[in-house]
Formats: sequence, C-alpha cells, structure tokens
Amino acid sequence: MFKIKKKIEKPKRTVLYNIVEDYSEFDAPGNVTVCAMTEAEDLSAHAKILSESYEVPLETMMRLLTEGGTYVYTEVGGLLTRGLFACWIDPSSQAPKQTWTLDLMQFAEAEQLVRTKVVPLLDAAHEIFRKTLPDELKTKLEQKNLGLDYRTLDRAVAKGGDIKYIDFRKDWSPHFKRLCIMPDGRLVETGGLEEFAELHGITVTQAKILIEQGGTLDVNGEVLACQIVNGQPAVARFSAQNSAKAKDLVASKGIHIMDALSEVGYADSTMMRGLARKTLSTRP
Repeated sequence: MFKIKKKIEKPKRTVLYNIVEDYSEFDAPGNVTVCAMTEAEDLSAHAKILSESYEVPLETMMRLLTEGGTYVYTEVGGLLTRGLFACWIDPSSQAPKQTWTLDLMQFAEAEQLVRTKVVPLLDAAHEIFRKTLPDELKTKLEQKNLGLDYRTLDRAVAKGGDIKYIDFRKDWSPHFKRLCIMPDGRLVETGGLEEFAELHGITVTQAKILIEQGGTLDVNGEVLACQIVNGQPAVARFSAQNSAKAKDLVASKGIHIMDALSEVGYADSTMMRGLARKTLSTRP
C-alpha cells in the first residue's frame, strides 16, 4: 500500500509593508525608516504588530488605527520616560494613514505647541514630527504615493494601488529588514531580534543588548560589532583575523575598538565588496 502524504500548508507570514525607504542616516530625531503598504490594511494584524512593537495596549491601538489620535506613555516611578505614539488619518482621505512616535524632547515641544497655539495634541505632534524629517522626505510626503513611479515598481506592489498607510519606524522589527556585513562581504538581511540572534548563534538577550547599546560581542572566534549611528544600529561581523588586526591597532594607536574595527573593515576589500555593489545598485 502507498501512503498518501498530506500537504501541510504553512501559515503565511504577516506582511505589513511592501515599500520600505531608509532614512536612518539622517540626524536624529528625524532618522526614520518609511514602511508603507499598497495592499488593503489587515487591521487586526497591523494593530497586533504595532501594539507589540510600541507597548501600546491592543484595544487602544485598534482604536487609534481606526479613529486616529495619540497615546501618551504612562509615568514610570513618577517619571515620564517615553513620549507618545500617534496615528494621523487624513480627514479628506487624500493622504495615507500615518503612524509615528515622538521622543521626550519632541513630546515636550508638542505640549508647548498645544498651549501656545491652542491646537489638539495630534495636530501638534504632526507638526513637530514633520519638521524634523529630511527635506527629501518632506517633499515626497507632499506628493501622491511618495512620488513613486509605479511603472518602475514591482508588479505585485503596483497592483495594490495607492499607498494605504505609512509607519515611520525606528525599531528593529521583523517586518522590515536591516543589513549586516559579513566577513566574506555578503550583506545579510535580518528582521527582528530573534532572526538576528539565530543568524549569529547568540541569545535574544545578547542581541537586544548589542542592538540597543552598541559595542562588540565575541562569537566563535569572530567579533560581532554594532555601532549606533543617529540612534540606528549599524552591524558588521569581523573574521578572527580582522579582529586580531583591530586589537593590534587598539594596542599600538590607543584608539577605541570600534574605530579600529572600522579601519580594518574599510581596508578589507572582501568586506567592502558587498557595500560597493549596494551603492552601485542604488544609484539613479
């Protein structure tokens, strides 16, 4: 007798974004990753992911994504340690739904604007957030669909039609990818701490500390380094040979290990090969 194998369909991974533009190299606090979606919004999935990402209660997030508004983070030990989360919905329905966060300094500016201009907090948060963004992004936000030429977009993205929502994100999220330079020059994408930790054979706790604080971590004779640039993590993994060279530079020149690793990395043609290809591929 022959056994008939049942085809087990794996659940599809939630896709929140199909357009991603990186502005993380811009000066803080305007350093964001623009994550947009042309397909219809899956409200429950969208709310669930944002709720987990920003530690906003799920019911509150559902309401915000439905009605728009702000969520001000509660005090911890009598101190306000975080600003606010905002969702703006264009009353005219001409622009896509947009979400973002304000840090404490921006939140203070928004509150000041509320008092001086007597405007709602959401309007103040919208004004404060927009003014920090790079000029290129400000210009794109004034244009339909970020000014994208749909003739050049992937067909699967273009067929969704207009952009439905934009999340201006700064976190290390499973729903958009960040690059890591590997010793052999490959640029490997990972999304989320778990995937990043799995790639490098470290614990999620180690990954979280490295990504949030920067620094170096010894991994099987190699060194995983993370430098925080404008509040965003830039990651590279160095071979044992390059790690040794960097440590020699620290000893001989008295420079910081991160500077030494950068010097060694830039001098390594193999490591730089992937970056060179990426730069060429993104030129207009």
